[in-house]
Amino acid sequence: MTRDKRTVKFTKQVFADKEGLQLATPEIVARYIAKRLKTDIIADLGCGIGGQVIFFAKECRKVYAVERNPEKLEYAKKNCELYGVNNVEFILGDALSEGVRERVSDADIIFSDPARPLSEKERTLENLEPPITEILRLYSGITQQLAFHVPPQMPPERITLDCEREYLSLNGQLNRLTLYFGALKRCERSAVVLPGEAQLCSSDAPAIKTGTLREYIYEPEPSVVKAELLNELAQKIREEGNEIFFYKGDEKRTLLTSSELIASPFFKDAYRVLGTTGRDIRKMKEILRAEKAGKVVLRFDIEPESYWDVRKRLEEGLRGERTLHVFGFGDEVVVGEKVRK
Repeated sequence: MTRDKRTVKFTKQVFADKEGLQLATPEIVARYIAKRLKTDIIADLGCGIGGQVIFFAKECRKVYAVERNPEKLEYAKKNCELYGVNNVEFILGDALSEGVRERVSDADIIFSDPARPLSEKERTLENLEPPITEILRLYSGITQQLAFHVPPQMPPERITLDCEREYLSLNGQLNRLTLYFGALKRCERSAVVLPGEAQLCSSDAPAIKTGTLREYIYEPEPSVVKAELLNELAQKIREEGNEIFFYKGDEKRTLLTSSELIASPFFKDAYRVLGTTGRDIRKMKEILRAEKAGKVVLRFDIEPESYWDVRKRLEEGLRGERTLHVFGFGDEVVVGEKVRK
């Protein structure tokens, strides 16, 4: 994809206003969601500029695109033309109105990506517009198959509905949380990694074992961590003939460890361990010099205003060409080098 403001998310120069573009689902994510929700007739309530509608139209026979903002609905029409899809019925109206409900009453699946205030400090289902509970109340008489995008950073305890919670990461970053209801629900929690579409579902997998630091450490994909699927990941790796252990974790990062290098689509990154020490600048620099480091990436809790000062102190005097990563949990520091995929 090109890096134009309008094509960071899309492969074409889409029509959009600033807000619509900011809230639009990236093309690669929209394609995955459309494949998972492939059906005969689907309704997208609150379709915005149509980023998701385009790919629903490529997978389904008919799509209802509902939007109460006339300007955004016009963008959606133009974007569907741009992508060459013509099986979309555009509806200007409020998704919570009886009139809209009647017009989409033959839909097999109801989908909605509710709007959320861009500046809200606390992510809750009640802040979404339209509220998910209202869509469920109004549309459950049409179909039990409903799906919603909600803010991926929303704590799991705030979602008490009977649904599958699918966390999706894109290029190593948490991108989407989708709730699936009715027959669309496959398990309680799931994780998807894009690109590649690797998937994990919650199960009765035994708890991952905690182990001492070994030759390699791994950062699991954020979707796996957020979906609390480390047990399932460890079981999958065991089934493939390897053993992995939980090493350390906090709110910002989780590290797994193993004696042999393991390849998995559920790892964001893998590192070869080069040394460990306490959180002492002098001792850290000894390891960095011995390993011929030139640049250092800090991977521990540190005040933003102190980051570059500490990094500069660690890099001062280094003459090597390697970029090394310094992980810290409490007083313990682990120095590693990223294993290139």
